[in-house]
Amino acid sequence: MFEAHFQTFEDPEAGVALTARLAALREELARRKLTGFIVPRADQQQNEYVPPSEERLAWLTGFTGSAGLAIVLPQAAGLFVDGRYTLQAGKQVDGKAWTVESLIEPPPESWLTRHLQSGDRVGFDPWLHTTAAAERFAAACAKVGAELVAVEGNPIDSIWTERPLPPLGPVSIHGAELAGESEADKLGRIREEIGRLGVEALVLSDSHNVAWTFNIRGSDVSHTPLPLSYAVVPKSGRPTIFIDHRKLSNVTRDHLERNADVAEPDALTASLGRLAQSGAAIALDSATAADALTRLILDAGGKPVRGADPVSLLKAAKNQVEIEGTRRAHRRDAVALARFLAFIDREAPKGTLTEIDAVEALESFRRDTAALKDVSFPTISGTGPNGAIVHYRVTRKSNRRIVPGDLLLIDSGAQYQDGTTDVTRTIAVGTPTGEMRDRFTRVLRGHLAIARAIFPDGTTGAQLDTLARQFLWQAGIDFEHGTGHGVGSYLSVHEGPARISKLGTTPLKRGMILSNEPGYYKTDAFGIRIENLELVVEKEIAGAEKTMNGFEALTLAPIDRRLIDVAMLSAEERAWLDAYHARVRETVRPALDEADQHWLDQATAPL
Repeated sequence: MFEAHFQTFEDPEAGVALTARLAALREELARRKLTGFIVPRADQQQNEYVPPSEERLAWLTGFTGSAGLAIVLPQAAGLFVDGRYTLQAGKQVDGKAWTVESLIEPPPESWLTRHLQSGDRVGFDPWLHTTAAAERFAAACAKVGAELVAVEGNPIDSIWTERPLPPLGPVSIHGAELAGESEADKLGRIREEIGRLGVEALVLSDSHNVAWTFNIRGSDVSHTPLPLSYAVVPKSGRPTIFIDHRKLSNVTRDHLERNADVAEPDALTASLGRLAQSGAAIALDSATAADALTRLILDAGGKPVRGADPVSLLKAAKNQVEIEGTRRAHRRDAVALARFLAFIDREAPKGTLTEIDAVEALESFRRDTAALKDVSFPTISGTGPNGAIVHYRVTRKSNRRIVPGDLLLIDSGAQYQDGTTDVTRTIAVGTPTGEMRDRFTRVLRGHLAIARAIFPDGTTGAQLDTLARQFLWQAGIDFEHGTGHGVGSYLSVHEGPARISKLGTTPLKRGMILSNEPGYYKTDAFGIRIENLELVVEKEIAGAEKTMNGFEALTLAPIDRRLIDVAMLSAEERAWLDAYHARVRETVRPALDEADQHWLDQATAPL
């Protein structure tokens, strides 16, 4: 019916192959005189999406989530995941070989301490862990007289005989008409931050920050236009970008060389070593810089200064060109979403569509825009009990038919050159139950509380997070994920440092884009999530004594009225939703055919 190009639906490997891999790793560890080994789901830069050559955790365990960690010991093996992935991990890994444990509370270090003995040697790859993570594991080992050992050469790479080659995606220029600011101007602002830090140089270990600084994009990983690379920016003089030259055309090389020297990736260690020999203080990003970089600087006589990369905050506050671009991208995406939602309403009640059909249909409608570069993450299309798995990813084996009486949760996004989108809608197929409507309306009220929030400068995401949960808490329920994450400008759909969550300590600034996505998940029954992207904007308040901010909804898609218990809404909530739906109708209707216009008129009718 539809063809999806950016996503596959194959099941992860399981069974005999995985059992043999775990045994082979234990043999390799014994050969290296190691008691155990820590396997993070990470590449050298802690990227969310990593190339196939870096998927060591999935290769070893079968778990394909975007966050996790494994610890392998001679008689025990633990897979550590957060609340988003508990159900998924239980389904994907061999329960006889692995125990699924908490990644957060208690943390993996507690498990390690319980299972180690004095004299044990636990290996880790210092290129795949931050220094903070390495220090936590070292302390846990020391507590029982064991030792954490930095290995040369990852033992998994020694046994992964068919490991894919590293990616060589071509690099493209993200021009001023999209970026809104020149590389020279960005470097000027970065040098001001370097001066404030009191260091000789800043290492950009986050490829997103390299891409933003030098106005380039790439294609090394799925779903994010990322050129895997490093850069070192000194407080004066030319920066150096470390990137595989095979990714650069003559045009992109010329673009980079206007403002920086260009070197191969393996030149980074020697370059940092020379810089550190003078005793220089060198700033490292505590969130993405590998422990290997800290060790390298220390060994050469330098002073590593760990902290937040100031580029992340500069990047998060979008300029006016980027803001207009994302508005344009969301208007384009809104037409595809309306066509998709109309299609689902027509076809799903027949009981012939599957979760995969929904994924392929939505991607096809986005392709019809003629501007789609990629999906911004693998579409979550879960109906019935699959919708209760927060980060569910449909495979041919798990693929479920969409039938009347179920809810369909579809969380998806698109990468357009002028903006990145991320939207979730929960759709009633047939007649929803009273419980479904109650839970949906509580989630909706939390969503509206964020969307309507007014807050002063300096407010953090943690201060807003409670607004999204209050109506669920009143019923004794909650959701086990953050309320919102930052979003990039044709970059990562999950961008720091700001977020709306219990852990969101970064103040929200005008120009930031964040998701607003409270949810509710009833295990083995259904899942509900409502997500829009929101732009932080200034709010004019009569008589205000402080500068106040609020949100502008960027996402424009109907919220399923059939799932709303209108009696539970306040007059202000109803008015906001009616105004939002009127805006959706006014923006999207002219681009639809007559049948879809009729559907939209009904879907956005006043409550």
